[in-house]
Amino acid sequence: MRKTIIYIVLLGIFGFGVWYFLFNDKELYSADEAGFTIKDLSKIQRVYIADKKGDAIDLTRTADGWLLNNKYKASTRMSALLMEALGGQQAKYPAPKKAHDNIIKAMSGRAIKVELYDKDGDPIRKFYVGGQAPDNSGTYMLVEGAKRPYVVQLPVFQGYLTPRYSTSLKDWRDRTVVALDSADIKEVAVTYHLEDEELNTFTLKRAADHSFTIDTHPDLMKGKELNKKRTNSYASFFQHLGSEGFVNGVTNLDSTIANTPKRLTLDITSLSNNQQHIDVYWMPISKRSKNLLRSSDGTPDEFDPDRYYAITNNNKDTIIIQSKTFNKVFRRGFEFYQSDDK
Repeated sequence: MRKTIIYIVLLGIFGFGVWYFLFNDKELYSADEAGFTIKDLSKIQRVYIADKKGDAIDLTRTADGWLLNNKYKASTRMSALLMEALGGQQAKYPAPKKAHDNIIKAMSGRAIKVELYDKDGDPIRKFYVGGQAPDNSGTYMLVEGAKRPYVVQLPVFQGYLTPRYSTSLKDWRDRTVVALDSADIKEVAVTYHLEDEELNTFTLKRAADHSFTIDTHPDLMKGKELNKKRTNSYASFFQHLGSEGFVNGVTNLDSTIANTPKRLTLDITSLSNNQQHIDVYWMPISKRSKNLLRSSDGTPDEFDPDRYYAITNNNKDTIIIQSKTFNKVFRRGFEFYQSDDK
């Protein structure tokens, strides 16, 4: 009995020693060593993320959201995921000593550096983001100047955090193509280019009384009344039109599009006279096209019925847009002079 009590006491002393020297080590878990959590996210006014390949993302906080590389609107989704990580990620434990050298070696070749700055341009925190810890237990991170890396976790999140610190411009660019409320629309022109579709071309215009009119081929309007319900509904379709993603720089894509018929052209003018010009092209059929074995109404068999290529932003960007998103604005002139039962 006495031996058992002695063993229990010794075990308790040993356990307390482990807790004291590891978890109560103030230097070990100090902000200098394990400061990966930013308690006040509002202080962050700039985030700079760079990898070893030379790719970098520079985010600046503005009144309208995050600005990407002083040029583009940043993705609200990616921005939210990043802020969630910065505000919630926690150092769980230091990397095991026996793995320390290998982790540092791996991070020196592939780690992503993250720099956070306040409104005055002063650094808030700088740290490195590495790869995934064993058993999906977290992400290796190292505060700049610290002696050891840590396994960092985001509570209630299963997975590693490195993707939230992506340095890919495609990941960070906002995918909104058009975001214009009907009250801000001055004119929308939909121009069809194929000979058998030219008759479908039309222009929506704001009238002096702020209502909308539709100009199309005279034969389609003659003796018919404008369907105002359809016209007003159509004007509301431009509030949010987004792309599937950017395909800038894809090998041979320019030649593919050059040899593909143009589906239509979309020109949008706001009341403040901001203009958007979008050229929409058919996308050649591929292995994932649903009309590979069965024809789809309104789409020639050699093209994909679900996706189009589009060139926008003054011909600077090539994107993929989905028919389920954009077909509602790819209407035809005569439809605005039909009754609702057709």
